[in-house]
Amino acid sequence: MQDSALARTALVMLGAVSVGAALSWAAGIVTPLVLALFLTVLIDSFARFLQRRAPFIPGWADLPLAILLSLIGFGLVVYVVVDNAASFSAQLLSEGPKLNATLNRLALLVGIKAPPTLEALLNQLNPTAYLGAVAKATQSVASGGAYVLIYSGFLIASRSGFMRKVQALWPDPVERDAAASVFNRIRDGVERYLWIQTVSGGLIAVASWGVMAIVGLENPAFWAFLIFVLVFIPVVGGLVAALLPPLFALVQFPTLWPAAEVFIGLQVVFFIVGSILLPRMQRDGLNIDPVVVLLSLAFWGAIWGVAGMFLSTPLTVTAIIIMAQFPQSRWLAILLSGDGAPEASPPPGAPVATA
Repeated sequence: MQDSALARTALVMLGAVSVGAALSWAAGIVTPLVLALFLTVLIDSFARFLQRRAPFIPGWADLPLAILLSLIGFGLVVYVVVDNAASFSAQLLSEGPKLNATLNRLALLVGIKAPPTLEALLNQLNPTAYLGAVAKATQSVASGGAYVLIYSGFLIASRSGFMRKVQALWPDPVERDAAASVFNRIRDGVERYLWIQTVSGGLIAVASWGVMAIVGLENPAFWAFLIFVLVFIPVVGGLVAALLPPLFALVQFPTLWPAAEVFIGLQVVFFIVGSILLPRMQRDGLNIDPVVVLLSLAFWGAIWGVAGMFLSTPLTVTAIIIMAQFPQSRWLAILLSGDGAPEASPPPGAPVATA
């Protein structure tokens, strides 16, 4: 077994499948914990950012202030989305005749002589049959969010004993420094991922706002904000974000051309930023191959659903850094990396969240 490269490779593949099956089976327990770890790293990075940029703040106040500002930001996101979703739902219900006219125009374009009305479509869909599933999903999201907050609170509270645990696990100073270096690379990788997603999402949101404002779509600022939030889910979030504004443009405008203009404009924006700039930033800043980003999205999405899609890139970056430390798995880290040097630091000028 030790002399056979094929046997070792097969063993690694079987181990990966077994770990994936175990993670999928324990998703209800592991997913909130991993999200809590991600949130804890985010809050810790925010606290260190406050230490550097606002030295007048007392050292003991950096972490509580970072937690408070993070909770306020999350609350604002939820409030804006829920409030505008309610107003849009009311608008859709009040625009029944206009929606029927839009359905009629679309049906004529595709050659349907007797198009169905909105009421007929709703009766066929029977939305009441899905209310139970929607309520169950909402309850699951709420309970999962509560678990994430609880886990995050305990993780933040246990930070004080982290260094003592590290010293106990690695008594040798050389090994301890090596372990600390790996941890710092993982933390920096997560911070760079957040920085890259924030910059690319901001570019997409600003450009999308410009397209929607030029066309005259109502509430372009809200749509730009929603697009900025959704692009944190790789690929899938961008697809959803690029389809919602054109659908509401069909309701607002009497003709189909404004909706087509919004759709084409958003597709151009997402193609330039999402398909050209973002993969290059991820390759240079995270040292991960763009194809691996898509594969990791499918892999973690199949295991943990939307949460796995959201965490797919930082989890894969973490796996690359860890696998690069062991000779038996270094070859896999090389294949997954962007430049074949998974241990190398990001090149000069690469976006780094700690800068």
